Amino acid sequence: MDLLPDIWRQEYWLPPGVTWKDMEQLEDSDRPRPLDLLITLPLALCFVGLRYVFERFFAPPIGICLGVKNRLQVTAAPSPKLESFYMRRSRQPTQSEIVSLMKACGKTQRQIEKWFRHRRNQDRPCQTKKFGEAAWRFSFYLVAFVGGLACLIDRPWFWNNRDCWSKYPVQPMERAHYWYYMLELSFYVSLLLRISVDVKRKDFKEQVIHHLATIFLLSFSYCANYIRIGTLVMLLHDSSDILLESAKMFNYGTGWRKTCDILFVVFTVVFLVTRLVIFPSKIIHTTLVLSMEVFEPFVGYYFFNILLMVLQALHIFWAILILRMVNKFLVGKLEKDVRSDEESEAEQDEEEEDKGEEEDEDCIWERSKDTLNSKLSILTNSCVLNNLNNHRGSAVDRIRKAQ
Repeated sequence: MDLLPDIWRQEYWLPPGVTWKDMEQLEDSDRPRPLDLLITLPLALCFVGLRYVFERFFAPPIGICLGVKNRLQVTAAPSPKLESFYMRRSRQPTQSEIVSLMKACGKTQRQIEKWFRHRRNQDRPCQTKKFGEAAWRFSFYLVAFVGGLACLIDRPWFWNNRDCWSKYPVQPMERAHYWYYMLELSFYVSLLLRISVDVKRKDFKEQVIHHLATIFLLSFSYCANYIRIGTLVMLLHDSSDILLESAKMFNYGTGWRKTCDILFVVFTVVFLVTRLVIFPSKIIHTTLVLSMEVFEPFVGYYFFNILLMVLQALHIFWAILILRMVNKFLVGKLEKDVRSDEESEAEQDEEEEDKGEEEDEDCIWERSKDTLNSKLSILTNSCVLNNLNNHRGSAVDRIRKAQ
């Protein structure tokens, strides 16, 4: 019972020498309160509903304009036993399991393997689904960035980071910054609520860590009145996310390769500059070093900077992926996002294998046609020779009778 009051001990949240009573100098509307965060739950649900409407009614027409098309997929033949194994045990059976399925279903190994390939392809997300997700995130990041920039560009701490700590923590909160915080936090909560049904990518675990770190970072910074530095962090991240999602949108379309490549190059430059240069040199330096000019370290200081370090580690991880994409781009082999769905490489291998099977079948058909043509040719030649012999015999008989 005493645990909850202990969480709000002032030495955890406020610098030494500052108490909660000092914060009461601010008006209720100008002071961030932990209970304000409860509004993010209904807002997150509203985002989930708004996203459904957007992906259902708005994203498809945009996708049609960009030429987004789903790949033709071969449906796996109905097989109750294979379907039961697929749903309950494994999507990729081992060799011993394939042998058991061969006996149970009366199929060959090649038929079993082909069925599982087709069945896995049915569960993979289609291009329109990927496009809908990218379009939704692009729309939010664009609106959030424009709105955030509008409410920050004329603030002194936007140009001079030292002003982030002027009179801290007794800093009045503006309503525009309150809603900027609540909407961003609600959006990331909605992403976390939907992450189990969204396209599962290779960096799924890193995405979960990123969403959790962002939610904790925004929540803590709001309660500790780190709002000024928090708004800068949000604006910095949204700037490159806009370009990433727009590049994905054009990548899923048809005939936009050059546009996609240009956006990818711009995104790479912006990401590397904002996440690997500005973020550590400005944001982290401000929270680690410049803040010490105003107050001494406390628990909240360490916790906030640890969360920033987690974000920076994720930035480095994604920078490595992006540089891998740059390498493929330079050699002309960039065809998809290296963060694409987790089975993309397996899908490519299976498509090549299916293509190989089709080529084998084509070869067999060609050989069959050649054999059939040769037999028809022999048969035709035999018929022609028989006709010639018959005509020759008839002619000889008529000559003999005439004599």
